[in-house]
Amino acid sequence: MPTVFYIKGYRFMFYSDDHEPIHVHVEKDNCIAKYNVEPLEQVNCKGFKSKRLKK
Repeated sequence: MPTVFYIKGYRFMFYSDDHEPIHVHVEKDNCIAKYNVEPLEQVNCKGFKSKRLKK
């Protein structure tokens, strides 16, 4: 999966030929979350505590 960028240990990535709606995956340690880009919304999350998600 191509990485868009890293920031504070978080890896933001996407598949260029993935399904709609456009979304990104965020990974840090063994945690992963998925966000739709527009409108910005969290789709799913595994392992992240709510405090980390707020960042």
